[in-house]
Amino acid sequence: MKSDSFAGMTHTGIALLLFLSLLISGCKALESVTQVGTSLALSQGLISESQAQSINKGATAVAKTFEDITPEQEYYIGRTVAARVVDKYKPYNDEKANHFLNVLGQTLAQASKLPETFGGYHFLILDSDEINAFAAPGGLIFVTRGMIGCCKHEDALAAVLAHEIGHIQGRHGLQAIKKSRVTSALTTLALEGAKSFGKKELAELTSTFEDSISDITSTLINNGYSRAFERDADMAAVSILQAVGYDPNGLVDMLSVMKEKLKPGGLDFAKTHPSPDSRISDIQKHIGKHAQVTSPPTRQARFEAALGKSHHRQPDRRDLKRRWER
Repeated sequence: MKSDSFAGMTHTGIALLLFLSLLISGCKALESVTQVGTSLALSQGLISESQAQSINKGATAVAKTFEDITPEQEYYIGRTVAARVVDKYKPYNDEKANHFLNVLGQTLAQASKLPETFGGYHFLILDSDEINAFAAPGGLIFVTRGMIGCCKHEDALAAVLAHEIGHIQGRHGLQAIKKSRVTSALTTLALEGAKSFGKKELAELTSTFEDSISDITSTLINNGYSRAFERDADMAAVSILQAVGYDPNGLVDMLSVMKEKLKPGGLDFAKTHPSPDSRISDIQKHIGKHAQVTSPPTRQARFEAALGKSHHRQPDRRDLKRRWER
């Protein structure tokens, strides 16, 4: 009869085998290699039949974390994330402004590499002075009034939306989810490597999907994407803007205004994105020296008519008093 310690070493070795096969060949090979390994261990009397079955089940659960997320799954993930966003930020109740944002956003999305999603693109203004914008998986995009306040013309607002669409087409949010799911699954597998998998352990593996909703929400609101992802989204925005007929210098204009408005140590773009200066530098390497954006009068008129109230709020009386006393 084999000692418990030796059995534990065997299970740990199998866990390591699962991890290595995963790195080399992906989920199908993971299941195949695991079955071969458990069969060999079973034939040598190192593990019992029930242990072999539980290990194979665990491997299957881990392998499933690597399956591609379907567009339908992405849609429901996005809805869950979006629900958390609107729980934190109140939607801006202005039908005209939101309609304008959606018409503009839908137009830009058609020029992206992902013109259609399972549930379609949807755009919403959030009633917050915070300078921020979010793109939940599946095409749900949010822009704060504070962000709109950084847009002096339609080309600048188009740049904001095109940037967020860039995150959607790059599936940047889903990449965070996948990483979280795999990490959680492998951690559970490693911790349980010295004993049989039971219902509790399998439940932990399958629950990683739910846990990762918090991870992506935290990425959007608290931590932000990597500089590489932000650069990808900016480059996608430039391409989309040019395809539709907007001036990509609008993105530079927006970032320049943002630079003046952001507060050091704030909870908005200053915390979740690379500095405006670094982004401007990267963008200008692609589009050349900044040129002034010239918007047709009709375009500027419709922009101000639709969104004027959203970022031209009446100043606080205390602010007016301070200015008068100066």
